[in-house]
Amino acid sequence: MSVTPMGPDVVEAETVVSDDSSDVSVEQAIAGRTPWQLAWARIRRDRTSMVALVILVIAIVVALLAPIMVAVGLLKPYETHQNLVQGIGSIPTGAFGGISSHHWLGVVPGTGWDLLSRIILGITLSLLIAFCATLVSLVLGTLAGLISGYLGRWPDFWISRGMDLVLAFPQLLMLLALSPVIVDRITKFGVPTGNPSRIVYLIFVLGFFGWPYFARIIRGQVLSLREREFIEAAKSIGASNRRIYFKELLPNLWAPILIYFTLNLPVNISAEAALSFLGVGVQSPTPTLGSVLTDAASYSTADPVFFFAPGIVIFILVLSFNLLGDGLRDALDPKSSR
Repeated sequence: MSVTPMGPDVVEAETVVSDDSSDVSVEQAIAGRTPWQLAWARIRRDRTSMVALVILVIAIVVALLAPIMVAVGLLKPYETHQNLVQGIGSIPTGAFGGISSHHWLGVVPGTGWDLLSRIILGITLSLLIAFCATLVSLVLGTLAGLISGYLGRWPDFWISRGMDLVLAFPQLLMLLALSPVIVDRITKFGVPTGNPSRIVYLIFVLGFFGWPYFARIIRGQVLSLREREFIEAAKSIGASNRRIYFKELLPNLWAPILIYFTLNLPVNISAEAALSFLGVGVQSPTPTLGSVLTDAASYSTADPVFFFAPGIVIFILVLSFNLLGDGLRDALDPKSSR
């Protein structure tokens, strides 16, 4: 039997191998993560934000599938069921507004429309109006905030005064007074009369009155970013203002933009419902959450299911967006204690 010699060279080789393996394990342990991965890890630890996110994902999927379900006949928001009502203004037959296995939330008094179908289709149009209006506010506010915060001096002065003017505008009164005029102007641009022109009107006015809030947030962020070293480096190599706006500043603003986008969406959902209740929004038979709730206002005691069902849906959507926005703000804030 032979004995393998254990000289110093062998020991040294074994030591080197063990050091290399430990270095690899240390590198794997301290592998870096992107800001998105860090934010997602924080959101996953927040149960409230995760519940809100799941609810909103379900609502968005339902909103996307609702027109398809109407086309194939799974949803019938305009089909009347005269056997369940006795005429205009009559309460549906049966308990709780005509709830049955065929009509899970009952039917609309007087017309006999399926309430669940109208609420599901109403989610589609309400989210569409709120999303488009928020997108208009985001684009206008981001551009105004970038220019105002970066250039300063007289552009900052005039843009800031424009923000103050819009914020000081008596929004609700002017919307009620000018809605016939603005809707008429919209139809002259080729938009069909009726609800299509009203939808464009809602998107336009909600987006226009929402941009100063975005602009103020973006301006404040740009005022601090424009003094950073990477902006000075871009200036030193002769980068144009356009490149600095969209290549240097904008990539560093995605966190506040995303947060305020999620916080502004529920505001527009509520605003659409309020404007429909005041008579300047989408009118029946086209369903939105606001128009369905408006039709149910006079049946709050006679048919409470018809009244509370769209109200609860609006409440859940608005609350979920607000909770998700708060969660994103905590997750994307590097100084957050959560």
